[in-house]
Amino acid sequence: MIQRVQTIFLFLAAAAAFSLFKLPFATSDQAVQASFFEDKVYDIQDHIALLSLFIGAGTLALLSIFLFNNRKLQMIMTRIALLANVAGLLVAAFFFTDDPNKTGEAGLGVYLPVAFVIFGLLALRFIRKDENLVKSMDRLR
Repeated sequence: MIQRVQTIFLFLAAAAAFSLFKLPFATSDQAVQASFFEDKVYDIQDHIALLSLFIGAGTLALLSIFLFNNRKLQMIMTRIALLANVAGLLVAAFFFTDDPNKTGEAGLGVYLPVAFVIFGLLALRFIRKDENLVKSMDRLR
């Protein structure tokens, strides 16, 4: 059912991924020679890998909301979304720490992938609970 609690967590995870379009990872008061940090804002639109990983993670989380009839596929898609999100966070950290001359102040976008992971893990927990309830003999038929 769409009214389940994992739907809320999957929606919040997708919202966290798509919020990265507006909230930057870091800002700086001076322009830096790095090609992605010239505009003094470091966000997901600075590199195609960041853009594709976070869009993929958000889309998978959003699509897995509608797979409530197939909980196994829902769990698989949520796990893949979590992996894409963690990979995006690692890529973002790599590009930001690549040049030691960069000085930047962390933005709210740094915390959104962490929120995605938390919401994704909570969604997996409740999907697993539903799967165990369906398999058990203690439910009403």
